[in-house]
Amino acid sequence: MTPRILWRWFDATVLDLGRQLRWSYLPPLLVYLAAGVSGLTAIVGTFFIKEYLGLSAAFLAGLAFWAGIPWALKMPLGHLVDLLWRWKALLVYLGAALIALSIGIMYGLIAHTGWMTGFMAIEAWYVTAALLAPTGYVVQDVVADAMTVEAVPTADAEGRPYPEAEVKAMHTTMQTLGRFAIISGLAAVSALNIFMFSGVEAMSEAQKATVYARIYLLALGIPVVSVAGVLLGQLTLRLRARRMRRQGVDEFRIQRLLFQPAGETRPNWWILGGSLAFAVFTLGIGLGQVPFAQEIVFAGSMAIVIFLMNRLILELDAGVRKALVGTAIIIFVFRAVPLPGPGATWFEIDVLGFDQQFLSVLALITSGLALVGMVVLRPLMARRSIAYVVALLTLAAGVLSLPNIGLYYGLHEWTASWTAGVVDARFIAILDTAIESPLVQISMIPMLAWIAKNAPPHLKATFFAVMASFTNLALSAASLGTKYMNEVYVVTREVVDRASGAIEVAADYGELGWLLITVALITVLAPLLAIAIVQLSPFKTRQ
Repeated sequence: MTPRILWRWFDATVLDLGRQLRWSYLPPLLVYLAAGVSGLTAIVGTFFIKEYLGLSAAFLAGLAFWAGIPWALKMPLGHLVDLLWRWKALLVYLGAALIALSIGIMYGLIAHTGWMTGFMAIEAWYVTAALLAPTGYVVQDVVADAMTVEAVPTADAEGRPYPEAEVKAMHTTMQTLGRFAIISGLAAVSALNIFMFSGVEAMSEAQKATVYARIYLLALGIPVVSVAGVLLGQLTLRLRARRMRRQGVDEFRIQRLLFQPAGETRPNWWILGGSLAFAVFTLGIGLGQVPFAQEIVFAGSMAIVIFLMNRLILELDAGVRKALVGTAIIIFVFRAVPLPGPGATWFEIDVLGFDQQFLSVLALITSGLALVGMVVLRPLMARRSIAYVVALLTLAAGVLSLPNIGLYYGLHEWTASWTAGVVDARFIAILDTAIESPLVQISMIPMLAWIAKNAPPHLKATFFAVMASFTNLALSAASLGTKYMNEVYVVTREVVDRASGAIEVAADYGELGWLLITVALITVLAPLLAIAIVQLSPFKTRQ
């Protein structure tokens, strides 16, 4: 490859993304950035569960199911944003309050444990915080999705409409930058965690708890970032309106272009009624402690979401409708494959010796290379179909699961003996993470851009929300699958009573190997089978 060709590739792939950045993109990017910065507490949360709670891997997977349910409620919230377009900022303020409350609870559990447990058991407080945070983030995410629509201008400062191809390119860029903002937030807080956990191997338990508490205090800045994005968005729209008035654009046209969706949105009572039924159904089953509550809620939620999707896609042309169904099925199966669960992380901590700082290093590598991968793979996503992208990601996930399986069976001991200790467990983990990270964050970008381009202008937020509800139910299915895997292959870490020092549960990683192998096989076979079925059916997707 000659220097001229290399420069052209770099210019078209990397520099062009910067040239396409607009000031109007910044408000939703700040809200997305807040979602990424939420990763600040991820490492602390992992060690808090391991050190403070006696919850099993299966229970934690079940909790992840309930924590994922609010994301299915993007459906009514998205339609609410369409109905209350000019006042959607209020939802971001509500989400910020819920996030702050969740972070405050976790800070209290670490810094003032005795006082907090005087009101409720520590496990009950943790479950409350674990459910409040995703509710706040989903409320903000709905508004951020809608803000990406108004961030992409359809007309220039003089009111002349942009060509359709240019609008499509701007939507793709906006969605790419949205994922870029999320991962940038993750990268920034991973670097901060590395600094906060420096010297962790020499810290006492009390010193570690102090660091944990400081990190949760810093996390209270997360809702501030999202609120700043909304305030900046309001300011940006007013400045754009002022420029258009100076160009002589009439007030009615300014209002239609900047402050209202392209068309009047009327309440869709199927969506609102179905969503109310969904909420009542979920709360009734969950609070009633019904046997198989998670399975019942998932089946009922899926039936309601599919029904509402069916009502909504009637707004699309027949050909586009079929392609959307096929795309949704592929993405759903890809996201629904089970994970190993927390047992794999416990093994890395207890057996491989990965501490807080090293896990932060892995998170930084993941985030940093994911940013590079999104930029480098952007032309691939623009040229190739969603089915092709998902198939590529599936095969990559299968190959990249092998090092983790190898680490369980002692691969690092063999490689270390042949390389004078250079290629040890940490070396293999870093290498595996470096290869995997550019691929794991990009599967949703083509679908988001597809929705932004093809959804009716007056129902953009609703389409984003309904399709997100469907694909996020896939994550609920993944949580159920993870729970089943951990019930079949039981993995336990050592649980010690913090008061007496007595061992309550002994560590047992004997079945982790079969768990990792089974999950890897499902991860590869399920999505490839779904792609084959869809692409041979009338729902074949070419976009």
